[in-house]
Amino acid sequence: MVRPPHFRSVALAFPMILAIGSPSGDRPGIEFHALPGRQEPVVPADARVIAEFTQRVEAYVELHKKLEATLPKLPKEATPEQIVANQRALAELIRTARAAAKQGDVFTPAMTAYMKALLKRVFSRPEGRQLRASIMDEYPGRITLQANGRYPDTVPIASMPPDVLAALPKLPEEIEYRFVGDQFILLDPHAHIIVDFIPGALPSAG
Repeated sequence: MVRPPHFRSVALAFPMILAIGSPSGDRPGIEFHALPGRQEPVVPADARVIAEFTQRVEAYVELHKKLEATLPKLPKEATPEQIVANQRALAELIRTARAAAKQGDVFTPAMTAYMKALLKRVFSRPEGRQLRASIMDEYPGRITLQANGRYPDTVPIASMPPDVLAALPKLPEEIEYRFVGDQFILLDPHAHIIVDFIPGALPSAG
């Protein structure tokens, strides 16, 4: 599935070098470069939190790819029924492999705090009220989410405002950021699974 260019590897797309020293001291420390455009500044403590988040995301993606490789490949002219069957088969494999998954496994408390603070800064900009309205406009009502659960079939997948995406750590193409009302999720669109989520992440209208 072709994804927009903003869904690239964190290591390639995030405008800084994250090299966390190992216990043996054989790797360099963290080096920072200026963040272009509308990116938010990153301090060393935040960089370590983002690096850990990246590792958790990459571990999920590795599992996703490993399990996906066990399924029959879809034909080039796959029918909608074949696509849905493949999606559900992949979801079942992932959910079984992550049977113990819970909210906060990927969005750890430290990453949750970082993301909430980042989103608060983004939505405090002059266009923040309009961005918030565009997100809530596609929200049908309160939805209970579950980490490792299926994205609700009755809830449209809301588009992410480019200004918000530009401020966030980049993701591999297998995962996307989305809002479900005021809840912020990591979505695996290939399997239609909620990898993890942050309740109450969308700042209130100021």
